[in-house]
Amino acid sequence: MSPTRKPRLMLYNAHEMQKAWLAGMGMAATQSSQWLLAASNPMAWNPAAPLMARALEVFAHSVEVRGKPPFGLNATIIDGVSVPVSEEIVARKPFGQLKHFKRGVAGRRDPRILVVAPMSGHYATLLRGTVERLLPDHEVYITDWRDARMVPASDGRFDLNDYVDYLIAFLEQLGPDTHMLAVCQPSVPALAAVCLMNEDDHPCTPPTLTLMGGPVDTRKAPTAVNELAFKRPFAWFEQTVIQQVPDIYPGAGRSVYPGFLQLSGFMSMNLANHMKSHWEMFKHLVQGDEESAEASKAFYDEYRAVCDMTAEFYLQTIDLVFQRQALANGAFMHRGRLADPGKITRTALLAIEGERDDISGLGQTKAALDLATNLADDKKLYHLALGAGHYGIFNGSKWRESIAPVVEAFVRTHDTREVAAAPDHVVTPRHVEPAVPPGVEVA
Repeated sequence: MSPTRKPRLMLYNAHEMQKAWLAGMGMAATQSSQWLLAASNPMAWNPAAPLMARALEVFAHSVEVRGKPPFGLNATIIDGVSVPVSEEIVARKPFGQLKHFKRGVAGRRDPRILVVAPMSGHYATLLRGTVERLLPDHEVYITDWRDARMVPASDGRFDLNDYVDYLIAFLEQLGPDTHMLAVCQPSVPALAAVCLMNEDDHPCTPPTLTLMGGPVDTRKAPTAVNELAFKRPFAWFEQTVIQQVPDIYPGAGRSVYPGFLQLSGFMSMNLANHMKSHWEMFKHLVQGDEESAEASKAFYDEYRAVCDMTAEFYLQTIDLVFQRQALANGAFMHRGRLADPGKITRTALLAIEGERDDISGLGQTKAALDLATNLADDKKLYHLALGAGHYGIFNGSKWRESIAPVVEAFVRTHDTREVAAAPDHVVTPRHVEPAVPPGVEVA
């Protein structure tokens, strides 16, 4: 192993050792907490016992080892009736699969929509609330990306070009008249794919593309995330954050941007708020407010579940999206072809931004509408979600009550098939969504 690779592997191994050590401490903390709260334990009657027990419980939760969370969407409400929902895999590829949320109802002609989940550290389950809100009135599919450390090195590379190829292949798998919705990071590859498909007059070109909080042009209202990516030289990212997957995983030897480093970056952006939310969790537990404590726990169960992304995809994204703004500058090349937004004439574009988004600033997503110079004005729509942060664009009450209806109306207006009339109701999700601690945003 070369000297330049050795420290990269050592850091990942050190993290795995720390994770195993903390997991053991977490198990001990859980057992101690349960013992301190047990009615049969005489010490439980000590006024200090509940405080100690709840502090240990918060610690155990913070160091818990987390894998990929389930979507857990087993039912939806259609026309006031509960309908079962099951997951099926429509297509499998080395770095991701196409998942369908199959509704147990027949005879409906709802629009088919492909939700493109970000490959930015979190699993596709981060969009659970997005999918849940769309389910009553759409046939919903999602890109379910794999953790790069679980993909054997023999399966090859995955970069931004491959991402575009996957999207086109998934649209071909679903067939004509499939709408597409991209959340955050995939706004750029999704827009590039639409550019190429419009230019080719591809039969599976999506009739609409909805872009939500995406970095199409990061020169506009740059955020702390943009500034970090722009100010650091490209070599810094290559030499500092890229690690080698240890031998304990199927992807041993693969170069990745690890999930644990990404999570560190996410947490550091709002460290004070994260500390405050854990303090509030502790107080809720002490006060017996289990519902509020469980809501915070559910949020962090999702937030702290992270995965690795391939080094080539991450570095290419840093270079083309954040440092060179290639798509906005008319220089985004896909396997030797220019992805030109000026070629978009068939696909209607909806750009959605959050007023308080601190990940993708105002104007960054809206830029897509200006770049599509040959698209008719009646096929362009911009929506500013007042009061919404980045996470609130696609999850929570603002998404359910004010943003999703805009998406639904836009999709049905431009749908190329005969579909049912736009719904005149507001769908209420069947489960309680994880509460986002105040001030915390999710990348």
